Amino acid sequence: MIFLLSILLAISALVIVGCKKETEPAAQQATEPNTTFIADNGQTTCPVMGGPINKDIFVEYQGKKVYFCCAGCIEQFNKEPEKYLPKLPQFQN
Repeated sequence: MIFLLSILLAISALVIVGCKKETEPAAQQATEPNTTFIADNGQTTCPVMGGPINKDIFVEYQGKKVYFCCAGCIEQFNKEPEKYLPKLPQFQN
């Protein structure tokens, strides 16, 4: 009887410990610093999507560089470039 009671207490203790809710702090993700690329021409946002520009994704239009957030935006821009010119500081004046 004592043996059975000991086993029952041990199982109960394991169940209680196993049900304890433990939370670990979320791992910090390695992210790039929140910096915005500013082109020499003053452009900071993609003329198509409006997001931050990528310094490696650009086309030359009328002799001036136009930067984009992604390659997909280049396709959109090339379809109707005149539509996006008012959003670009390098084409103002």
